[in-house]
Amino acid sequence: MKEMSANTMLDSQRQQKHYGITSPISLACPKEIDHIYTQKLIDAMKPFGVFEDEEELNHRLVVLGKLNNLVKEWISENLPPSVVATVGGKIFTFGSYRLGVHTKGADIDALCVAPRHVERSDFFQSFFEKLKHQDGIRNLRAVEDAFVPVIKFEFDGIEIDLVFARLAIQTISDNLDLRDDSRLRSLDIRCIRSLNGCRVTDEILHLVPNKETFRLTLRAVKLWAKRRGIYSNMLGFLGGVSWAMLVARTCQLYPNAAASTLVHKFFLVFSKWEWPNPVLLKQPEESNLNLPVWDPRVNPSDRYHLMPIITPAYPQQNSTYNVSTSTRTVMVEEFKQGLAVTDEILQGKSDWSKLLEPPNFFQKYRHYIVLTASASTEENHLEWVGLVESKIRVLVGNLERNEFITLAHVNPQSFPGNKEHHKDNNYVSMWFLGIIFRRVENAESVNIDLTYDIQSFTDTVYRQANNINMLKEGMKIEATHVKKKQLHHYLPAEILQKKKKQSLSDVSRSSSGPQSKRSSLDGSCLDSSRDTDNGTPFNSPVSASKPAKPDVTPSGETERNNADPAGIIVEKPLSVPPAQGLSIPVIGAKVDSAVRAVSPPAVCTIPTVVGRNVIPRITTPHNSTQGQPHLNGMSNITKNVTPKRSHSPSIDGSSKRLKDIEKFIRLESTFKESRAAEDRKRKSVDAIGGECMPIPTIDTSRKKRLPSKELPDSSSPVPANNIRVIKNSIRLTLNRSLSVGES
Repeated sequence: MKEMSANTMLDSQRQQKHYGITSPISLACPKEIDHIYTQKLIDAMKPFGVFEDEEELNHRLVVLGKLNNLVKEWISENLPPSVVATVGGKIFTFGSYRLGVHTKGADIDALCVAPRHVERSDFFQSFFEKLKHQDGIRNLRAVEDAFVPVIKFEFDGIEIDLVFARLAIQTISDNLDLRDDSRLRSLDIRCIRSLNGCRVTDEILHLVPNKETFRLTLRAVKLWAKRRGIYSNMLGFLGGVSWAMLVARTCQLYPNAAASTLVHKFFLVFSKWEWPNPVLLKQPEESNLNLPVWDPRVNPSDRYHLMPIITPAYPQQNSTYNVSTSTRTVMVEEFKQGLAVTDEILQGKSDWSKLLEPPNFFQKYRHYIVLTASASTEENHLEWVGLVESKIRVLVGNLERNEFITLAHVNPQSFPGNKEHHKDNNYVSMWFLGIIFRRVENAESVNIDLTYDIQSFTDTVYRQANNINMLKEGMKIEATHVKKKQLHHYLPAEILQKKKKQSLSDVSRSSSGPQSKRSSLDGSCLDSSRDTDNGTPFNSPVSASKPAKPDVTPSGETERNNADPAGIIVEKPLSVPPAQGLSIPVIGAKVDSAVRAVSPPAVCTIPTVVGRNVIPRITTPHNSTQGQPHLNGMSNITKNVTPKRSHSPSIDGSSKRLKDIEKFIRLESTFKESRAAEDRKRKSVDAIGGECMPIPTIDTSRKKRLPSKELPDSSSPVPANNIRVIKNSIRLTLNRSLSVGES
């Protein structure tokens, strides 16, 4: 009897133990049918190359062993023989490889940890030189001015991104534990950023109930996200670490579930999540190190984050800082779609291949903006494309602020441009943004001016290029407005029409230039994988080629097909020789049949102007509202609503920046005045049927503690050099009778 009682108590204790900051939703163990569905899920993922075989895994271990020995040799150079054996030095891994979810051909994120006598300059000089002379190393390049400084190279066929951290200790032992917060003491910010990747990865693994189930679920979710075009931290979607934390939270809520069940529960939880409530894997811990952490109670700018997912290791950060209103809308719709599909799968009405079907982005919207980056040489193009891509989210934010735009959806996949349209430059890449215009009532027609939105984006890009001495002759950015029926001038028919047969290898190969050679100049230490899995080759299975359902816009409206809306009116006709092809109007709109048969898209581009500063905006905090209890055990964070711009502001205007970082309370009067002005603006927008939507903003005021992330180039001057860029304008006129999807 006593034995039975002891067993009962033990079982009770096991049930009471839970991971995360709340109790689990369900402790149910998997049934036989759950294991069957899990095996079917594995079978569905195998054709995409998400699992490495034993030989490839062993090869990675050998390469890491060689690199670890190189580090030890380098650190011990020029030291007395008596201390060589004890000084140490070690390679740590993080990101997808450390989590155990890397795919075939994926790179390895690694950290070189050195003792205090080794300087960062040594890493980028003497160690870089040592790598140069090492057999088996190719494509060696250093990106010392990146947000997280890195050396990139290929070692015996394995791509490696190596960052550096110098600890304030004399020796680095082989059993060093980086999860200890004391390791951060007396370190500079670059070393802390470098350590953050390892610390976050290790903490995630420590906070999940079953590592193997977590890994399999994460593989499935990452593959789904890539297939659906929502895997990119840089462009405002989620990167690898963010997806890992969402899956880890799901595992905490269903600690005993099988992977097939967890995939379904993942969609269930996050399709109903009340953003911007943060996703937390554990309660944030206090520390006396006084490092900047994510805390909306202290940092005003943190209150404007739309989809916070907080890293579990100190200093806690928001890994989804780049998420915008549009990208969040797209992801939430994908969560809902994933829930509907997995419901069907677990009811036996469908199979897992349906979950992995790619959307047809180019049939989803009526209007698109084509963003083109071109350069005169391949080397310049690789640099230029990396910078432009890292800033596209700025363009998305600008478009979201336009009162006539409901959604700006960027496709993470880039495409090679048509060289005939860019005769000056042979190296061209294109990105496509789907646009939904807001329906406007009580107006015969509406004039929409996108000039300022494009202009401030390109100013940002040129400013950054100038700051890092990248800007060279021939580097250009162009933006063009096109309708869906005109996309065939930019892309081949197989891309516009393909749906389920699209593979991730197509996405990887068509991205402009080798992905591994791009240096992310605006990356985040919070997602230290830097989306490197984007370059992983995936072969699409033949079985995934079933007829697709009509694509649905994020608003839930199915796009009506190929009718040609005649609601765009030309303000100024374009005079182009008829031999050049089809006209794509940008300055204005309604094209008659005589004009439609002329001019390639190149004449309708909207490049930029160099020499004007972007006007800073002061955002007013909204009144806080008390929300319902959440799965994280927290009430809703204050939901701030910022009114959209009612018109394009004057680029020549200027406003003073807020300088007093210590006395935030003094801004209250400014906020009251701004709030009154914005209330008037809101009323004018509402009068024509508008609705204000929340947008992410950076508050320029500061408390004593620094905010969790900053954009360091926001106040830099726009370059005024000899590289001139022509300014054109984008103006559209939409008829009142046209709906959002048809305008």
